Amino acid sequence: MPLSAAPAIQRLSSLNPLLLDSALASAMVVLTWLWDLYGPDMGRPGDLQAMTLTLLVNAPLALRRRRPLTVLVIVTVASLVYHLQGYHAGLNTIGMMVALYTVAVHRSWKADLTGAVLMVSAWTHGSALQPTVTLPSALVQSLLLAACTLGAGVSVRLLSQRARQLADLATQLRREQDAAADRAVTQERLRIARELHDVVAHHMSVISVQAGLGRFVALSHPPTALATLKVIENTSHEALNEMRRLLSILRIEANDEDEKLYAAAPGLKDIDSIAERIRAAGLSVETTVEGEVRPLPPGLEVCAYRVVQESLTNVLKHAGPARVKVRITYGRSTLTVRVTDDGPGVASARPEPGPDGNGLIGMTERVRLYQGTLKAGPLPQGGFEVLAVFRCSHPARSSETGP
Repeated sequence: MPLSAAPAIQRLSSLNPLLLDSALASAMVVLTWLWDLYGPDMGRPGDLQAMTLTLLVNAPLALRRRRPLTVLVIVTVASLVYHLQGYHAGLNTIGMMVALYTVAVHRSWKADLTGAVLMVSAWTHGSALQPTVTLPSALVQSLLLAACTLGAGVSVRLLSQRARQLADLATQLRREQDAAADRAVTQERLRIARELHDVVAHHMSVISVQAGLGRFVALSHPPTALATLKVIENTSHEALNEMRRLLSILRIEANDEDEKLYAAAPGLKDIDSIAERIRAAGLSVETTVEGEVRPLPPGLEVCAYRVVQESLTNVLKHAGPARVKVRITYGRSTLTVRVTDDGPGVASARPEPGPDGNGLIGMTERVRLYQGTLKAGPLPQGGFEVLAVFRCSHPARSSETGP
């Protein structure tokens, strides 16, 4: 088919089906009339009755898509009457094929068989009226034509069903892709929210404590006030660096400087610096590392660091002056992070997972992400404990790049 004909076919297929079928029916009526009047004589000469029967045979095709089986019955009966009256034996047979094809496209197998019986009966009768055609040959011819017509119609019906199924599958796939994208966005938002909470809550807690201390000693002890300002300066500077690192993750295109920021994510090597910052805020912090220190996946390093950071922040906010012990234990297949303090041990004085316990909720989600377990609660002898255990049997083989 020439490419130049494709736009014309597309425009034709976009027209109203009723308009197209009406044009087809009108053309068949007019052509049959002309052939009956001016064609070779093969039966009774055409008259008003013949023209009326021709109209009944072909005009109903305008509604063939709306009432396929009804149209086929009308067309077949009218054609049979036309031939019983002795008119042209070769006319008014194409309409039956068009009607049977429409039934095969739009209806079920039962309707197809019913329509085939009607067409074969009428077509065999009309063909047998010709002097050169015997009844057996007319029957065989009718069966072949009916089979070809049904085959074409059923093929189109099956292709249409397959196209609808593919369209439904494509729609379902788009919905699933959209849902997956929404879940990914939600998970990324949760991850960013945890990062923001960890960065902002910790550093702002330290700044708040130091600012309060500096306000009380600003006039009575200027050196202490200057020291608190130094801690505030360092803490705010570190908070800004972590915020820049976090924002660099959100950038669509990262430059070399952003990549360095992302690569410089905090880890267990930075525990001493965070402990020093908490000491400056007035808490006694003791850090202990047990076992053989070895490289861990970057995401796991950040997760363990955040557990320590959040635990120390909670002690600073809820336990007041207290002694804190941070113990990092490297096992053969595990990493254990334990943070204990001897502050107030009343459960209500500490944040628990719930609407207001976002810190522990964030820690729990992080630890689960790395196939670990987290326990947090008051100790029998007083104080509070946060215990996180990670599985890390083959850390060197991990390909993680972040939390």
